Amino acid sequence: MISLNIEKTFGFISKASVAAYEAQVKAAQEALENGTGKGNDFLGWLHLPSSISQEHLADLKATAQVMRDNCDVVIVAGIGGSYLGARAVIEALSNSFTWLQEKKNAPVMIYAGHNISEDYLYELTEFLKDKKFGVINISKSGTTTETALAFRLLKKQCENQRGKDMAKKVIVAITDAKKGAARITADKEGYKSFIIPDNVGGRFSVLTPVGLLPIAIAGFDIEKLVAGAADMEKACGVNVPFAENLAAQYAATRNELYKNGKKIEILVNFCPKLHYVSEWWKQLYGESEGKENKGIFPAAVDFSTDLHSMGQWIQEGERTIFETVISVEKVDHKLEVPSDEANLDGLNFLAGKRVDEVNKMAELGTQLAHVDGGVPNMRIIIEKLDEYNIGQLLYFFEIGCGISGYLLGVNPFNQPGVEAYKKNMFALLNKPGYEEESKAIQARL
Repeated sequence: MISLNIEKTFGFISKASVAAYEAQVKAAQEALENGTGKGNDFLGWLHLPSSISQEHLADLKATAQVMRDNCDVVIVAGIGGSYLGARAVIEALSNSFTWLQEKKNAPVMIYAGHNISEDYLYELTEFLKDKKFGVINISKSGTTTETALAFRLLKKQCENQRGKDMAKKVIVAITDAKKGAARITADKEGYKSFIIPDNVGGRFSVLTPVGLLPIAIAGFDIEKLVAGAADMEKACGVNVPFAENLAAQYAATRNELYKNGKKIEILVNFCPKLHYVSEWWKQLYGESEGKENKGIFPAAVDFSTDLHSMGQWIQEGERTIFETVISVEKVDHKLEVPSDEANLDGLNFLAGKRVDEVNKMAELGTQLAHVDGGVPNMRIIIEKLDEYNIGQLLYFFEIGCGISGYLLGVNPFNQPGVEAYKKNMFALLNKPGYEEESKAIQARL
């Protein structure tokens, strides 16, 4: 199991102050379990790992095999939680350079529908012109502008290049069970489809078909991913004692740091494969907690790269931050530092050492320096980057987010602020139904 070390937060906050959260955490977990808290109609993720059937996984794997057999490239069209979870897992588990090779054992996974950049979409459609590609269209409504626009382009191109019959085979919809534009399109065109459960919000959807299908297409074991999450579900259950519950400890510690002026949490990794895990985490916590003029600001850095950019600010800037480091114990490969007779770079003192040992000492040295510089530090330790451990990590962050949001006193499962930009954008584009808003916004320009 993954573990959590909060010792390097003490001195900034006390062990007793974290322990004092036990009753509040218990109440938060009971509210989640009993569905009595804010946003209780979006708690389908809570026991999702333990409820996923083998039949459902088999259906996902069979569909993934159809895509693998018929596609060199698969585009995941979605925004926010509709693509970040899948991308986080796929990039954490992938060889960093396999996608550059001509012969692969899985399709290249590409992401679209998460921006409205004309250059990005043009370059994507140009890249796909000689490719056997398929599309996973992920949208509960089918009308989210970024995703709907990208899918309109990709659907037309797929049909033109591959024919309607093959397009029907290599376009998959993940959407609402009964309603919405994406559901209507899927039924009309005869696409294979999977359901986004009504009671699971996008940022908690990685263990639904939203995440599981792309992950399976990329060649990874979704059964092990779900098993890791299910084991963490048990380990962080409502009846697990506070002192043994990692998610409870994490939620309590970050909220106590927040109360003591630490307004920014920086998620740190020393493995570049975890970059998109950080991006997924930023959405999970930012969209869940940033409400009512409250909430810890979620930021992320990739070390040691960002030690040469953000490192100065973290070491000596305003003391409103704390760090949570994801520390990976074992790497997949072995590479030793060679000796060099001239030793012009002065690195012969490292000769014979594994590169991972150098990285681990950079991690330890950074922790000590930042704590000395006034930055509290938590460490999440995972054994290695595989499906089982990543599954644990995902659920740990999800349940920690639910608890933490209730401790903060907000509804962690809505996102009313996200609608503000859409309203303005639709008014500026003169979308039907937004005439009054268009007049009002033009008067402001």
